[in-house]
Amino acid sequence: MEQISSARNPKVLNLLALQEKSRERRRQGLFVVEGRRELEHCLEAGFSVHTVFFCPEIAGEQLPEALGDASIIRISPELYRKLAYREGTEGIIAEVYERSLGLEDLKLPENPRVVVLESVEKPGNLGAVLRSADACGASAVLVCDPLTDLYNPNLIRASIGAVFTVPVVACSSEEAISWLQGHGIRILTAQLQDSSLYYDCDMRGATAVVMGTESTGLSQQWRCAADAHIRIPMLGRLDSLNVSVSASILLFEALRQRR
Repeated sequence: MEQISSARNPKVLNLLALQEKSRERRRQGLFVVEGRRELEHCLEAGFSVHTVFFCPEIAGEQLPEALGDASIIRISPELYRKLAYREGTEGIIAEVYERSLGLEDLKLPENPRVVVLESVEKPGNLGAVLRSADACGASAVLVCDPLTDLYNPNLIRASIGAVFTVPVVACSSEEAISWLQGHGIRILTAQLQDSSLYYDCDMRGATAVVMGTESTGLSQQWRCAADAHIRIPMLGRLDSLNVSVSASILLFEALRQRR
């Protein structure tokens, strides 16, 4: 087992580059997962691990199973604290091979619940939406015209591994609309204009809830493709909620209606 204590080691520098630069993640086909729980979700989803950096003083000697032929590198507590984004991640950081899903790869149950996000920019918001999607048993999340890559470390951290437990597909809005309509999934767009209260809308069948950015909302192509426009009542002076909060409200309403 290799042991590293220097922050200037080339393998450590490469790990930092993968954490910080999306172009390096794309070029190498690798991304970074920090934390035992997140890595276990990743392995359960069938991802392959390239390298594991672990600190036995923090992680203990027991590593997750199913690491295959991944390289194992032991690092010092001092180096781990320099590399880790947050405390409490059990002393494990891994480089994992990317794997992309396409719309054609999605396997839908009867009456699926799908979340669609158009041009959501902040990885923390997308990660939080994925947590809600996992909690309510959503069938898939479609990220249309994405402004952040799906393996951004902030997204993985914010999702607490839900990016591995919920099928996530990056695609264009045109592709998503065609796919939803082709599968008979009703499109509900969250918008203020020309809309009905969300709890008055029937969400018991195959449903896709579509949300845009807080600043610009949804594009016209989604508004035109919608089978219904829905809104969350706003009784204060502000006219919008964080997209992750809106997603939670709408997803759990869809779940409630099916109970």
